Amino acid sequence: MDKNKILVVDDDSLILNFILEKLVSEGFQVIIASNGKDALELCRQFKPNLVLLDVMMPVMDGFKTCTKIREFSSVPIIFLSAKNEPEDRVLGLTCGSDDYITKPFDSNELVLRIKAVLKRTESGHMNIQREILKFSSLVINLASRTVTRNQQEVELTAKEFDLLWFLASNPERVFTREQLIYHIWNSDYYGDNTVVTMLVKRLREKVEEDPSNPTYVKTVRGVGYKFSDVVEI
Repeated sequence: MDKNKILVVDDDSLILNFILEKLVSEGFQVIIASNGKDALELCRQFKPNLVLLDVMMPVMDGFKTCTKIREFSSVPIIFLSAKNEPEDRVLGLTCGSDDYITKPFDSNELVLRIKAVLKRTESGHMNIQREILKFSSLVINLASRTVTRNQQEVELTAKEFDLLWFLASNPERVFTREQLIYHIWNSDYYGDNTVVTMLVKRLREKVEEDPSNPTYVKTVRGVGYKFSDVVEI
């Protein structure tokens, strides 16, 4: 396999060494950091193909680190955390991560999850087309993964963009929360579908003129969500 670079961030040296040995044996090139601040610097410097990120760390926790990484990179991020409450998973997935694995974990499962995320990301890059969707006040550019509202750029996390693009690409079609989890996380996430509700809420706050009365991302009561607007181009 290609020498994919994995940045592993954890303040527990035993876990770092355990993951390091396993990933190296699987052919990965591994970079390590023990806190979020160092992780940001290494992410900028080495441009890893994927980040394994602990949540509870000194200096800067994983959630804040993930948010900071998303300001300059769309690199896939997988959380590794002892925090396994539903709200922790929701926060992790909505702040821009691609997967959330709780500790303790099986090393073989970890490798499979890493390969699944890398494969999905590579496939997405190969299939990307220079497509632009234009609506009454919204422009969504797939190639640059940018969104503008009233000609002002809107900053979205990776998953917020994925959700918006998927819904906007299928206007007026209603999707359940389970279907959105399958399409946005490619069925790699198994957990509380509240993550979709929170993601929709955050997306509306960024792209809607009035989030409480949305124009685009609409709730279909008892079913799920749909994107509603007339495409101009």
